[in-house]
Parts: sequence; C-alpha cells; structure tokens
Amino acid sequence: MTGEEETWFSETLHPGFQQRFEISRILFRSQTDLQDLVIFENQHFGRILALDGVIQTTERDEPCYHEMLAHVPVLAHGAAKEVLIIGGGDGGALRDVLKHRDVNRATMVEIDRSVVDMCAEYMPSLSDGAFDDPRADIVIADGVKYVKETDRRFDVVIIDSTDPIGPAIPLFSDDFYADCRSILTEDGIVVCQSGVGFVQPDEARETYRRLDRLFDDAALYLTQVPTYAFGYMTLGWGANSARARATDAATIAERFAAANIETRYYTPGIHAGCFNLPAYMEL
Repeated sequence: MTGEEETWFSETLHPGFQQRFEISRILFRSQTDLQDLVIFENQHFGRILALDGVIQTTERDEPCYHEMLAHVPVLAHGAAKEVLIIGGGDGGALRDVLKHRDVNRATMVEIDRSVVDMCAEYMPSLSDGAFDDPRADIVIADGVKYVKETDRRFDVVIIDSTDPIGPAIPLFSDDFYADCRSILTEDGIVVCQSGVGFVQPDEARETYRRLDRLFDDAALYLTQVPTYAFGYMTLGWGANSARARATDAATIAERFAAANIETRYYTPGIHAGCFNLPAYMEL
C-alpha cells in the first residue's frame, strides 16, 4: 500500500457509496488460499478485521453482532446443549455461546485456518480464551461439507458467515439450509447473518424466503452494529417449532439472570423487541 492507501481503508461492498476507516497501523495482511485478510488498528474502533475488502468485525462494536447471534437463539431455546457455529473464525460467537454454562459442547467449523490463527494472535479479546475452553471443538473444514456429512445433531446452528461473496456463497443456498435443518434436534434453531436490510433488502428477504420454505417458524431479527453502516443488521431465524420464538419476555429475563453472564449489547428487553421490523423491511 502506498500514498493515501497507507492511511485509509475503503470498503466498497455496496455499489454507489463506500465507507472509510483511518489506519493507525497495519498489524497483519496476507492473501490466504481463500481470501485477502487484513487486520489493522483504528483510533475509534480499535483493531479491525477485513476479508476481501469488507469489514467483518471490530474490537469496539463486535458485541452488538456476536451477542445477538449467540444469546438470542441459546436463551430462546432454553436447553441448548450442543451448538454448531459455521464460520466465526474470529471466535466472538464461540466466546458468547460458551458463556452459557449449560452448553456441553460448541463446535466451530471455519474454512480458513488463517482467520482463526491471526485473530487469536492480533484480536484475542474476541475469543477471550474460548479457543482453549475444553467444551470448544475447533474444526478447520468446509462448513457446507461438514453439515452435509456429519451424523451429529445440534440444538442451535449459528451461521456466522461473510456476505455471499467468495467462499461464503454456498452458505446462502437452499441445499445448505436444508442440510442445516436435517441436523437439528426437535426444537432446534438456525440463525444466520443476512446483511443490512436498508441497502441489502434482496439478501435479507431471500434469506427469509429460503428459511420459510424449510422451517416451521421463520423470521428476521435485528441488531445495530455501527461498523455495518446504513441501518440495522439483519439476522435470519429458522426453527423446527414456534415455541422458542414465542417464549415470553419474563422467561427470557429469568433465563438471562440464571445464566449470570455479562453483556455489552444484549439485554432481555432488546431480545423481546428484536423481531419487530421497520416498515421498509416488512415481509
């Protein structure tokens, strides 16, 4: 990188506009076998991970994403013992899943070992020791193939993927969602990231349509991640029954209190309201 490129990172995920982050220091950059990986520092957001030119997570606002991806399904389920994470190599979702003491095992399947290794080295606060937790099972493999071939069953499946570009494209297919459904327990839940609904409405709605064709209960829910500019971050939800999403607010609050975990974004109140969509995203 030379000239102005040395001091600014420009994300051009969306056509017609971009967002920029001033680079205080580049910590790591490499073209892995699968994608371009860079970790750099910014004075406001701390350390930032970007893959193929797209911001994935930052130290400052990552709880807004990871906590909603993990705590909403685990607390709604109420008795999750086996959790599968597809992607999520930064370790944030794994960390938050393992905060729930009743989870017996959390399996994280990441296709790119470099993401795991470099985030563990340069962004250790995201995993916060989760990679060394005896309940964690770290698998370096293609998540699509793993889901298709595994004979295990899971209470919660979390698809913590990038946008549908590069190696993540198969994670947004009908076949993959169907395979995820096949490995769920009776009251199992699948959640997935579905883009920023204001600027990626087609991605969010298509995710919902795919889930709705396969699951007894399908929905979208929201979180607000400052780095993911231009509106609410959309997360997809598919479940084998409507019981989990229908759990009342008081029960969610009781489960959260019993879990005795600290959060920086998630609250039972946010959980209760997160399935309410703005008018521009109504399904």
